[in-house]
Amino acid sequence: MESNRQKKVAGVLQKDLAEVLQNALRNSGKGGVIVSVSKVKVPTDLSMAKVYISVFPNDKATDILTEINQVKSTIRHEISQRTRHQLRRMPELQFFIDDTLEYLDGIERSLKREENPLEDPSLLPRRKKS
Repeated sequence: MESNRQKKVAGVLQKDLAEVLQNALRNSGKGGVIVSVSKVKVPTDLSMAKVYISVFPNDKATDILTEINQVKSTIRHEISQRTRHQLRRMPELQFFIDDTLEYLDGIERSLKREENPLEDPSLLPRRKKS
């Protein structure tokens, strides 16, 4: 169960990260790619933030994640500047691809019998809990 403090910090980080990532993409010339921050999870000690991003088109997700991880320290610095009056300590950032929509699309296709996961179990890979 998340505390109100955790929710507040996650909300602030999510809003600011979305703006910073969109600006960074715009400035890097990747205009055709849309990145949104779908979720931010913060533990009780506020030491780390797990940031889940959705990328459209989906085939660019791993490239975008690699680029974000290369400039993670710059992103963290910019977020700390934006949140310096709200957060005492800036948490470490960990970025992950949010594949929820893709996973749900696979389930929907299976339900419509376009693909049968009973015949081919590799259609719906096991999900890792994070």
